[in-house]
Amino acid sequence: QSCIFARHGAEIAESTLCDWVKDASALLQPVVEAMKVSVLESFVIQSDDTQVRVLDPQHPNGSRRSFLWAYVGDRNEVVFDFTQGRGREGPRNFLGEFRGYLQADAYSGYDSVFATGRVVEVGCMAHARRGFFEALDSDAENAGRAIAVIRKLYDIEREAKERNLVAEERKALRQAEAKPILDALKPWLLALKPMVLPKSPLGQAIGYVINQWDALNRYLDDGRLEIDNNRTERQMRNVAVGRKNWLFAGSDEGGRCAAIFYSLICTCSL
Repeated sequence: QSCIFARHGAEIAESTLCDWVKDASALLQPVVEAMKVSVLESFVIQSDDTQVRVLDPQHPNGSRRSFLWAYVGDRNEVVFDFTQGRGREGPRNFLGEFRGYLQADAYSGYDSVFATGRVVEVGCMAHARRGFFEALDSDAENAGRAIAVIRKLYDIEREAKERNLVAEERKALRQAEAKPILDALKPWLLALKPMVLPKSPLGQAIGYVINQWDALNRYLDDGRLEIDNNRTERQMRNVAVGRKNWLFAGSDEGGRCAAIFYSLICTCSL
């Protein structure tokens, strides 16, 4: 931008532009803080994270990994949080005293949040399906069968959406049609598990589903819950695409500024 302005006769230093971004984020921070309060009032929060590089002269490589976490609430608001690492203190500090449901992947960093007893874990069927998709090359028959079963679950969700079912009606549909499918899936996976190598793509996919079984089935119990966490993953895609252009944040402060702007822009998009 500095070069573009200069070509039009307006020479504005990069440092000045960066200061404008920093000052604007400071003005907007109270808005994002209010959005965070609203998100934490949700019945269910969906969460995901992605890494960003941060310049660090003290690091041997000149930069280090940090993370942006997205938290999407019931009111189509998303708040991003910047952390220096991917430890459990990130979601624990953000969620604080939140009580309700948290939908995320099986990352262990959320375990301390679930351990409080205030937060109930909801699994992500899209993550489960992804594992079987990656196993297609090594075991097309069994991986393909699992994908076909999961596709039936998504067909039920599509039907509920097309019929504009309210939460109680969606729960009833899931109990009548999705639950029998899942009840049949688990015994088949348990029988198949000893027949494949644990570290193989299919073995890992089966292990993920078995370990996450209760969380993956939790959406059956309440029509307000979603079958997957894709809504949040779509918000993270905005960061992933942008990251190819801006490559890194100049500092931790820059990472926090990015979180503020992403929160507002992605919420408006939702």
